Amino acid sequence: MAGTGSSRREFLKWLAVSGTGVALAGLLPGTAGAATDEIVVLSRVTLIDGTGSAPRRDVSVVLVGDRIAWVGGSEQLPETGAARVIDGRGKYLIPGLWDMHTHGADLEEIIPPLHLAHGVTGAREMWGYAENRASRDKIERGELLGPRLVVGSGIVDGPVTLLGPPVLQVSTEAEARAVVRAEAAAGAEFVKVYSYLGPEALRAIADEVRGQGLRFSGHWPYKVSHTEASDLGQHSFEHFFGVSIHCSSRRDEILARLKAMPYDPAAPRAFFTETRQLEFESVSTYSPHTAWNYFTRLRRNGTWHSPTLTINRIVTQPAETHKQDPRLKYVPADIRESWAVGIERFAPKTPAEIALQERYYQETLRLVGVAHDAGVGIIGGTDCLNPYTFPGSGLHEELAFLVEAGLSPVRALKTVTGDAAKFLGRERTSGTIEAGKEADLVLLDANPATDIRNVAKIDLVITRGRVLDKTTRRRMLDAVEAAANRPPSTTARLQSLARRGCC
Repeated sequence: MAGTGSSRREFLKWLAVSGTGVALAGLLPGTAGAATDEIVVLSRVTLIDGTGSAPRRDVSVVLVGDRIAWVGGSEQLPETGAARVIDGRGKYLIPGLWDMHTHGADLEEIIPPLHLAHGVTGAREMWGYAENRASRDKIERGELLGPRLVVGSGIVDGPVTLLGPPVLQVSTEAEARAVVRAEAAAGAEFVKVYSYLGPEALRAIADEVRGQGLRFSGHWPYKVSHTEASDLGQHSFEHFFGVSIHCSSRRDEILARLKAMPYDPAAPRAFFTETRQLEFESVSTYSPHTAWNYFTRLRRNGTWHSPTLTINRIVTQPAETHKQDPRLKYVPADIRESWAVGIERFAPKTPAEIALQERYYQETLRLVGVAHDAGVGIIGGTDCLNPYTFPGSGLHEELAFLVEAGLSPVRALKTVTGDAAKFLGRERTSGTIEAGKEADLVLLDANPATDIRNVAKIDLVITRGRVLDKTTRRRMLDAVEAAANRPPSTTARLQSLARRGCC
């Protein structure tokens, strides 16, 4: 390293005046933060910065408190004085990961630490309610160690629904607008729409969220097409529901059939089951022309896809496939029991069903690649807390599935780093490794650009500038296991979510 300055003050002064540094509040000598914030230097790493750029060798990164203060070639860095230096030779630094479809943050002894222990430093909670908003606020106040949380509204659905309380059921435009206003006032950061929401209510939500400065995302509302919902401003479609239909030569016929078919209050699952069957069958009528027009429309509208390949893989396999997963030791017994029941709702049973759903899943993978190649935004998420979808480690599986779908490892990482931040409107503060951004980072022992599975080979995690080394993360996992094996205390709401599946 060049230079001779050895004191903390001199090093901070160098950071403040360096042409590639950043003068953050609290960093300059003489400020309170400069006296108290820990300085951490990640030295001589290979940097994969979250922008999609190729890895850069022999880079050093300086953190001051909870911010990245400097990023540059290691040869430019002076003596670091009293800084904590972490030797990154032979290691790979990536941004902290965002799981863009999660549930259950209010299971505070289980979900938040599992996320962090596996490098997930941010999560988009897809069903908002008082308890998980309270958990978000505790994390922000420093009272709970957990990932940054972006929490949506309660799920907004029609008068017939697959879900139990606290689903928000609306029938009219006025009810839809009132729900948006109430959820915005309660602290929702976006509005989550669901499958049985009617066209009139969806249009009202689309209009009302604009007035509230919010966006809406969620499931495909079956009574409108993807393109109609996209034209209204739907920000993301979750789970890739309906994509095979919208890429089929039979698209118009199938959509007309769904519009004409009523929801049955006495058997609400019948419509969902019929739609899924149509999705499975529509893969045999794929039309490249229809698919190109569909994905082009979404790209122009700025509508993203969150394919949640992890849960899609699980529910298209026989129920017994995942029942011996060693990670179950981190899951409370009542949730495990709910998973065992819940998977039966989805899993194929007969050889014909298994073959059909396997073909559907493989086509889903292919279509994710087609969507990506067409320029549609893709964000990686797991739908964790659904059957056998594990917080934290599940996102490593999601990344592997995205690579299987045709994304390069670096591009797959971007879906849960730089692109995730862009989708959330946080690109100025999060998602990439640049001076001035949040100090949420993961240091890996092996190169994820050559094998995405190396994202699981974690040396340490940094969340808000706090270093979680291997010993700390092991203690966190041990505490999760102990908590999971205490007498059940999971709320009825979370048990219901785990049992019902996909939301």
